[in-house]
Parts: sequence; structure tokens; C-alpha cells
Amino acid sequence: MQITTRNIGLTVDDSLMRVYVAAPKPEGQYPGVLFYSDIYQLGRPITRLADRLAGYGYVVAASEIFHRLEPIGTVIEPNDLGRLQGNDDARRTEIAYYDADAKAVLEWLKAESGVAPGKLGAMGFCIGGHLAFRAALNPEVKAAVCCYPTGIHNGKLGRGVANTIDRASEMQATVLTIFGTLDPHVPPEGRQTILEALDRAGVGHKSLLYEADHTFMRDDGYRYDPVATDAAWGEIVGFLGDFLE
Repeated sequence: MQITTRNIGLTVDDSLMRVYVAAPKPEGQYPGVLFYSDIYQLGRPITRLADRLAGYGYVVAASEIFHRLEPIGTVIEPNDLGRLQGNDDARRTEIAYYDADAKAVLEWLKAESGVAPGKLGAMGFCIGGHLAFRAALNPEVKAAVCCYPTGIHNGKLGRGVANTIDRASEMQATVLTIFGTLDPHVPPEGRQTILEALDRAGVGHKSLLYEADHTFMRDDGYRYDPVATDAAWGEIVGFLGDFLE
């Protein structure tokens, strides 16, 4: 399906937040997805992922997660210095700010004429996988896709310690988690902690495990795995179709 793309601005806590919107070109109403980047924000590797999801029939809204700290439009380079910058931005952002941003984008999606009422999901990568999981604490989110999510198992997210996993029972969403066996940031015991918490909370969920590294779906680095990525996309589209369409 052909798509259209645009940038909009939402003001949250007096800070201008860029939101990249990719949507199907044919007129109609489609499910909406709150879409999260990794620590490098909205460079082309991430917007290509957003575009791909939109092509399957979703209105995808991807916000800049560090808009309070970085000038609008900032793309952090995925190199050693960029990693330091992105991780420092992540560390300095209040957890409440991430939550406020999620609510702002979800409210925008609910008001957007091209989004089907009652059909909202979340998806993200790395820190964005954690943010998608956390966004699913909002009752209007019906499905969440969390790709190699960092910090859920140990509470690492911004300033302080995140209570994300302890609040899993608040979810009304179904959750898809995607992990790589070679990912040092989410070790086996971390994966187990997340899945056991979802089980205890009675949250419907499915988990996929690939022989792949962290950020294996990002197509600009040495850890990119196109075979695992294509397999994951097949599962993602099927999952979202089951719960949002």
C-alpha cells in the first residue's frame, strides 16, 4: 500500500515535540500506532520502519523522545559519540515526561480523522520498546509490540527507577515481545523476568526469540539481520491484525 508522510508539532509541557506521521495513501480509517524510536531518534532507519508499518494499513505517529533536551529535528548519529549522547538524554529525561508524551500522541491519534475509533496500539525499539510497553498502561492501547525492549526487567528508564513491570496488571492490551539471543542488554534472566511478570498479571502475550543481536531490525549497522527482521515483521503484522483490525 502506498503511503504519505508528514511532520506535525505537538506542544507538551511547553516543549515542541516533532511527530513523524506515516499513513496509508488511500482514503479511509485505519488503526493508529504510537511508534517509538531507539536512543538515536528519528533518523531514516527508524522512519523506514514506520513507513513499512504504515504500508500495511496503519496510521503511525513517531515522536522525538528527547525533544525537551535536543533541538527539533535532531537525529543522533549511531556512533560512539552518539551513543553517549543518546544514553545521556535518556538518563536525564524524567519518567513522567515520557508518560506525558505518550498521552499527547495518543490523544492526537484519537482526534485524527483517519484513525479508526478504539483501535490504538504501540510499537517501539530498544528504549522505545520499553516506552511502548509503558504506553500500554493507558487503557486505550489494545496491542503493544516491544522489540528488544531495554530497562523493563530492571527499571532503567530516565531519572529514578521505573515501575513499569510492577504495573503490568493495569494493562488492557495484548503484548508481543521480540528478543535476540545475542542481545547483551536483555539477558535471558531479563527476558524471563518480563514474561513471568506478564503471566502473573494475567496479560495476554506472545514472545519471539531470534538468534540475533540487539537492534537487529535497524538496517544501518553491523547488527542488522534481514532474515530475522523479515520473520519478525511477518509476526508483527499478524499480531497487530489480530488485535487492531
